[in-house]
Amino acid sequence: MNLITPKTALISLSDKSNLDELITFLLGQKVKIISTGGTYNAIKKITNEVIEVSEFTGFEEMMDGRVKTLHPKIHAGILARRETDLEILTNRGYEVIDMVIVNLYPFQETIASGCDFDEALEKIDIGGPTMIRSAAKNFKDVAVISNPSDYGRLINEWKDQGGISYEFRKELSQKVFQLMAEYNSAIANYLKNVSSDAPQYNFSKSESLRYGENPHQTADLLTFSNLKYKNIANADVLQGKELSYNNIVDADAAWECVRAFDDPACVIVKHANPCGVAEANSVFSAYDLAFKTDPTSAFGGIIAFNRALDKKTAEEINERQFVEVILATGFEEAALEELAKKKNVRVLCVDLKQDNPYPGVIKKVSGGILIQSDDNFIVPQADLKCVTKRQPTDEEINDLMFAWKVAKFVKSNAIVYVKNKQTIGIGAGQMSRVISAEIANLKAHEEGLEVKGAAMASDAFFPFRDGIDKAASSGIAAIIQPGGSIRDEEVIAAADENNIAMVFTATRHFRH
Repeated sequence: MNLITPKTALISLSDKSNLDELITFLLGQKVKIISTGGTYNAIKKITNEVIEVSEFTGFEEMMDGRVKTLHPKIHAGILARRETDLEILTNRGYEVIDMVIVNLYPFQETIASGCDFDEALEKIDIGGPTMIRSAAKNFKDVAVISNPSDYGRLINEWKDQGGISYEFRKELSQKVFQLMAEYNSAIANYLKNVSSDAPQYNFSKSESLRYGENPHQTADLLTFSNLKYKNIANADVLQGKELSYNNIVDADAAWECVRAFDDPACVIVKHANPCGVAEANSVFSAYDLAFKTDPTSAFGGIIAFNRALDKKTAEEINERQFVEVILATGFEEAALEELAKKKNVRVLCVDLKQDNPYPGVIKKVSGGILIQSDDNFIVPQADLKCVTKRQPTDEEINDLMFAWKVAKFVKSNAIVYVKNKQTIGIGAGQMSRVISAEIANLKAHEEGLEVKGAAMASDAFFPFRDGIDKAASSGIAAIIQPGGSIRDEEVIAAADENNIAMVFTATRHFRH
């Protein structure tokens, strides 16, 4: 077990939580206490049995406290190896320091408060990190506490075992180096971005999830600090069971999609794919139309609204379907009372505006990671290029633009059928674009939705005319797609033969 029973403790604290309990215990163990500045004054209110660092070192602090613990008597006492270095200490008139209790200036909290540059620099701790790193390196002989949350365990272990075990000292050492990695990263990120007006962000662990995508996988939710808005990771959870990994992934997909629309809109997501999307003149109408796209897939899905949820719509959701998560920008009190009847349903309040602390998409691959920018491009309507003899009507243009917005959030190969700003069929994630079109057509017919006269969006170009012929046989009247195939002329000819209006976007939206 290799216990140590510290005789001298160096204490310097920014966070003085539970100081009374700590000092009372150390005095009971007859530990000599050395302290600095504000911590010294706080301890003096508890006991006179404390020595100021400047008295201990014989060196007055200078530069408004910038230099006070950077002294060989401090660091030699911490770093001395008990088996080989004690004679050197004795010859110098130094003594060992076998416990270091230090927490750091709150740099992350300081920059999160909107401080100026000079104030941020002053909160970059120098002495604190040096002391705890020294102690963490020499954990075989020194105990280091960098967080008040460990005081209780320290006290209990010392009482129960008569000292501090090697295993606990090693764990405390690891915590110091983890803390320093996060602390240094926060400083580096701040200095990297300090010339911009962008707020500074850092990752922190928000919570451990019950499991990952499958029960045999572990998962954690990490949340950025200093967020201005309520995003998915820091949403206000108003009721319901704990969010699962899959809930969070699906909720994010639904929220991404519903934010793309200006009028009241509803998006229902299942397995990260929209299965129903609609835009209407009210939240209720949007939900009604989105649900009717595919009621079967909507079962157990995620529902997102880009407006506040009213009582009537909440009642209709409870009446029609089982739902895992409901997201909205707000909730009428009566709507919350209605949703409370289904106590397991997770209800999240999220802002339409979202922070973007780490722009881009990250994907793990064997031996590395892929990083790409976010797919934020929105093709302007004026940039659409009509390539067929027949021009789309104004109504068709509206549906084409709606379908194109939805297709961006559907897994490739994506085909989306739309009529009057309601999805009537969605085909997702197929190896063949023709099969995706067949699935969209099948979904429409299953629910009795009229395909004739509908618009169709394809997230990438059609490599052959068979996709167009399939659309024509289903009654599609207008198509939006990127274009760019070596067989574009053949594809355009197929559209002309079937009197289909087709526009090219010159941009694709693969989503894997």
